[in-house]
Amino acid sequence: MTVCDNEPRVRAIGAGAMRIIVQKFGGTSVGNAERLENVVDIIAKTLEDRPVIAVVSARSGTSKAEGTTSLLLAAAANALAGTSFEAELALIASNHGRNGFVHRELEKLRGFLSAISVIKELSPRSQDNVLAVGERLSAYLLARALEARNVKARFVDLSTVVPEGEGQVDPVFFRRLQGRLAELCKPDGDVPVVTGFFGMVPGGLLSAVGRGYTDFTAAMIAAGLGDREVEEMQVWKEVDGIFTTDPRKVASARVLPRISPAEAAELTYFGSEVLHPFTMERVVAANVPIRIKNTFHPERDGTVIAPYGAERPPGHVTAVTAKRGICSLTITSNRMFNAHGFLARVFSAFERHGVVVDLVSTSEVSISCTIEKLQDAEHARADLEQLGSVHISQGRAIVALVGEGMKFSLGTAGKMFATLGAAGVNVEMISQGASEMNISCVVDEKDAARGVEAIHEAFALGG
Repeated sequence: MTVCDNEPRVRAIGAGAMRIIVQKFGGTSVGNAERLENVVDIIAKTLEDRPVIAVVSARSGTSKAEGTTSLLLAAAANALAGTSFEAELALIASNHGRNGFVHRELEKLRGFLSAISVIKELSPRSQDNVLAVGERLSAYLLARALEARNVKARFVDLSTVVPEGEGQVDPVFFRRLQGRLAELCKPDGDVPVVTGFFGMVPGGLLSAVGRGYTDFTAAMIAAGLGDREVEEMQVWKEVDGIFTTDPRKVASARVLPRISPAEAAELTYFGSEVLHPFTMERVVAANVPIRIKNTFHPERDGTVIAPYGAERPPGHVTAVTAKRGICSLTITSNRMFNAHGFLARVFSAFERHGVVVDLVSTSEVSISCTIEKLQDAEHARADLEQLGSVHISQGRAIVALVGEGMKFSLGTAGKMFATLGAAGVNVEMISQGASEMNISCVVDEKDAARGVEAIHEAFALGG
């Protein structure tokens, strides 16, 4: 763990008995000097009555390819290929300003990348070493910006928190890790400014968690401290919260003041950019609410993710979403009778080829399902054709209606499909989740936007 080396002037930080707010700021929120000052304003305002832990992502860029994480991955790929990575390092330096810390970090990175270019090997641990630089830079700059505002800040680098060679990535691993993070990141009359990168996990952080690892870091800190010490975890983004549908496609979409973790997980799975599922799992288990807020409009309430309890009215539909760019696959058994074990053999083929399936619809002799990656379906085709005829359709979308109260109401599915029919949208496959809070169907991708808008209007989701 590294602490800022300048001794800052100290301003009072709330009452000691108050519970902590864990605030996670994404790459867009800290994307340049002006936005960093906006984050300082948010933290300073929260500090008036609550202690704060700030967790930050690597800085974003004007495009995804120019974001710090993308530049670091590109530099590592260039080093592995034996080509120059200097353009990526120069852009990272330009995006973070000239100071001693940034210079030292990039010089160390340059040496590390040079070694990769010589040995021609990029292990998951080496890739993690490269990625860790992005969060170190943004956390350091935020800590300095807070100090310049007379707020005592502590730069906390989590990149070495996982000892080398420690176990496998499983729930026990993360439970142990969240306890360590809680100890390192608890405020002590200061604001811990924490790197979203939390260590060299076995197999690599991108493989274990994915690009949403900063959300997950904040969640583990909040879960490690628990609801007795944490009031809520706030995720600051460039949107007002979670909407009833995509506001870029449906003008009447509105922000949901509250949503359950289960509903949020369903929306994330079926196309909405809410939170990484691991994030909700950790925080909900610790009974800590999550609030999604807009960095550029901090006065707005945002969306709270927390269990409803008895508050959810029967028959309530929460949101509608669409997952685009999928393909549908149908396998019809070549044994019209006595097709015992057909389903098991199909899924064994999927497992051998690493095919991830979203929706499934079955009969005695056929199975239809949706698959996100066409190449995965093609890889499994030869094995599947030994079981029967295979038909793959591209350009499909899943339209999903989500709401915890739907299981208490009659006629929801009928209304949904009647609405799609009236809008001229043909339904190719239907599935209802075992939780009874999700009714999904497959449509042609070109019809998805029209279908979503029609359902949104029919269920009065715009208020």
